Amino acid sequence: MPTQSGATLAAIRDHHDRLTRTMDDHVLTLRTAFDRLLSPVGRQSTLVDFCVREVLPHAEAEERTLYAAADELPETRLLAGAMRAEHATLRGLVEELRSARTGSELVAAACGLNALFQAHVVKENEFLLPALAEAGVDLAALLSGMHDLLGEGEGEGEGAGDPGQRDADGHACACGGHDAPSASEPVLEEEVEGELDVRRLAHGQRHERIFATFAALPRGTAFVLVNDHDPMPLRYQFAERHAGEFTWDYVESGPRVWRVRIGRP
Repeated sequence: MPTQSGATLAAIRDHHDRLTRTMDDHVLTLRTAFDRLLSPVGRQSTLVDFCVREVLPHAEAEERTLYAAADELPETRLLAGAMRAEHATLRGLVEELRSARTGSELVAAACGLNALFQAHVVKENEFLLPALAEAGVDLAALLSGMHDLLGEGEGEGEGAGDPGQRDADGHACACGGHDAPSASEPVLEEEVEGELDVRRLAHGQRHERIFATFAALPRGTAFVLVNDHDPMPLRYQFAERHAGEFTWDYVESGPRVWRVRIGRP
């Protein structure tokens, strides 16, 4: 595979990863609000806005480029048709999400949307994209300048990563792509030395210290949080504050000590 096409393929997958993380985090905060008997209306608007600004334009860009190229190849033509059908279902679920009036309707639409999108992206990453590359499709030329597919071009600085923040072209991004590496850079994480052990801190000080540590993380690094209980409520707060901008992996899960690797991809 040519190096440039390989870099483009990596950039698409990286953008997919950001989109799926962000979708998952928004749905998690919506479900959590519902479970706690809080109004999920604000979360509903946030998720709809993310889909309208990011997910649906991404789908349309794929149909104009990747799927159009797949239509020309016998080995990928049927797959492209199936992927288009899933896009139609995604659009329908976004409308269901927008029009939901009860909490149960809202959670059902959000969870269905998330499940379909996660599975859809796996098919693109693992089947469609490799098939196009193996067939000799020049992905770098095909997708040149396509922000909606590559996640490039967002500006950094204050407000980066906020759903309402727009770049110079007027594009709003909620996927965390403002911190995206260039297509030629590997998307890796390396653990910084040491662990953040909050067990000796007062409970009221723990979250402040954890979020401060995360804020100081360089991109592509992580720290290991050590706690005396499962920090799942903290996971909800991360999803609310930093949707799509963090990773969360359990290293040890009790019964006395919990270790969670929290990264900034």
